[in-house]
Amino acid sequence: MRRVMVGADPDAALRQVTLPASWDDTAAAALAGLALGEEPIKLAAVADAWIRPVSERALRAGMEVPLSERLHRMLLLRHGAPSAQTWRGQEEAVPGFVLNLASFHDAASGFDAPAFAEAVETAVIALTLAAPAATRLAISMADLSGLLAKLGVEYGSDPSLAIAGALAAILRGRAEAISSALARRFGAITPASLDWPAPPVDTVLPGLSDAAHAARQAAAAGEGRRHIALTTIAEPGPIDALLGVETGGIAPPFSPLGATGGLSRTARDWLTSRDITAESALADLLAGGDPLPMPSAAAHVAMHDAVAPFIQAMPARPVPVRQSVHAARRRELPARRAGYTQKAAVGGHRLYLRTGEYDDGTLGEVFIALHKEGAAFRGLMDNFAIAVSLGLQHGVPLEAFVEAFTFTRFGPAGAVEGDPAVAHATSLLDYTFRHLAANYLGRHDIPEAEPEEADTVGNGSRDHAPLLPLDLPAESPRARRRGFRVVSR
Repeated sequence: MRRVMVGADPDAALRQVTLPASWDDTAAAALAGLALGEEPIKLAAVADAWIRPVSERALRAGMEVPLSERLHRMLLLRHGAPSAQTWRGQEEAVPGFVLNLASFHDAASGFDAPAFAEAVETAVIALTLAAPAATRLAISMADLSGLLAKLGVEYGSDPSLAIAGALAAILRGRAEAISSALARRFGAITPASLDWPAPPVDTVLPGLSDAAHAARQAAAAGEGRRHIALTTIAEPGPIDALLGVETGGIAPPFSPLGATGGLSRTARDWLTSRDITAESALADLLAGGDPLPMPSAAAHVAMHDAVAPFIQAMPARPVPVRQSVHAARRRELPARRAGYTQKAAVGGHRLYLRTGEYDDGTLGEVFIALHKEGAAFRGLMDNFAIAVSLGLQHGVPLEAFVEAFTFTRFGPAGAVEGDPAVAHATSLLDYTFRHLAANYLGRHDIPEAEPEEADTVGNGSRDHAPLLPLDLPAESPRARRRGFRVVSR
């Protein structure tokens, strides 16, 4: 175990959180958000606060399921956990439970299908006892892309679609089977029906297809069910972070990089499953290869369609992104290029504007060097200039940048010295694009910048002007009251 001071979000007060040493700070922050109050948090104590009441209800009902042991074990192995409302003891119209698919995989034994099936049954029992009046449950599976990476199966491929369909069938079948068993004990509220198709006949995972067919047969054996619906693909939330889920639901991985800038766990697992070392991956990347392929939008749509027949509540079907046949290509600048450096000062703050041109004289790059601003501001301005340069080189017209960034208003601002083309600027960006408009577009029709004080919120001349057809008071909206009167009756 380890202790860490963390808040539920960057603005929240820090709390001491005790959790397993292998769990990261993201999980600690999620736990801080799940536990109400301000006192120190221990994972075991916070979990026991919702597990104990559920287990006691199971004992009073005469159920011989070791529910407490199962739920604690599932949490420690990060197999699954209920929604935030259950943790806090709050009522919920549709109680939820998230199952982390990637956690059921072991490098030595592979995917543990029996453990996954047992986890589904445990989740249904726990939620039924936690919310006896609920007629719908939301048992969800998450981090499908993480599991596929561990298996070395490419997301969106035919084998991956078969695996996803079989997992969804196990989820649906086992959930409906245990709901039927609970109906015999607590009463049925809906007749049993098998209105979903047979799972895939074969998968690359040994035994997975057989487990899926067995789950469907178990669901067909029931006569009535305790719940109208049981399965879903939920949006990611704090429970996903607590369980170490990298990608919510059945979504593909969106980047091979993690939050700290290194490779994500999914990317590392993909390389490991393919026996690709970090050195080999780097060499392949430098040679123009793609050792970490990112799934396409079409692959996401195919995965949605493979799972949807088995899941009762699905998110909206992804819309395929149609890429233009004539994709924008970068127009490289010559190695030795023309251009100039303009030295100027805006409101007393010196800057150097450097341009780079193509052989035909059109603008291709911009650099903005600041003299005495802070390192963070200089860094932002440097990267902004790089982004504008990349846009210019990919065909974005300079007019679009001029339209977007002239009249942007932030300090430093004021009179411009050293550049006869611009007299005043409302910001460094305003000056930059006024200058470029004058020198590369021949535009001198941009209205003059209105000089104002540094703090101009509600105090500029435009704010004093009437808002036709109504006349505003002569006094500025920002002006403070000069006195107060106490009026009593």
